[in-house]
Amino acid sequence: MELMIGRVVKSHGIRGEVAVEVTTDEPEIRFAVGEVLHGTQGKKEHELTIATVRAHQGRLLVKFEEIPDRTAADSLRGTRFFAPPLENDEDEEGFYDYELEGLGVLLDGARIGEVTGVMHGPAGEILEVTLDGGKEALVPFVHDIVPEVDLEAGTCTITPPDGLLEL
Repeated sequence: MELMIGRVVKSHGIRGEVAVEVTTDEPEIRFAVGEVLHGTQGKKEHELTIATVRAHQGRLLVKFEEIPDRTAADSLRGTRFFAPPLENDEDEEGFYDYELEGLGVLLDGARIGEVTGVMHGPAGEILEVTLDGGKEALVPFVHDIVPEVDLEAGTCTITPPDGLLEL
């Protein structure tokens, strides 16, 4: 399983830099000078080595050794970079999106649906749940509402407040 860690938004300047929208929690590791990134752009695949990287207006400006100028940088627009998950620290309490997606959702011990996605908002994560009847519900991923996640069993238990699943 590989995770998307960033996407080329556009070229920047005339020396071959690209603006990358970062989608990883560890940009200092994933986008370090010397790292080789695996990217896909439609059916094209790229292996690019980071020459320089710097922050700029909420994005990273990245120069790759293989990209000499703006024309070559323009050709990377839309490229998405992927990498395997970093090893979890055993003391860290957290989950990757791919670990949560597909979990069965339990309410009072009975399966009521499946986690189909994870949304990241300013107030925290929200689980997108498709209920067995076909309706969809958004469940805040907080301990009071999702007290247990059992990756081995492939389930998460929810205790939603009244009305949450009826919205």
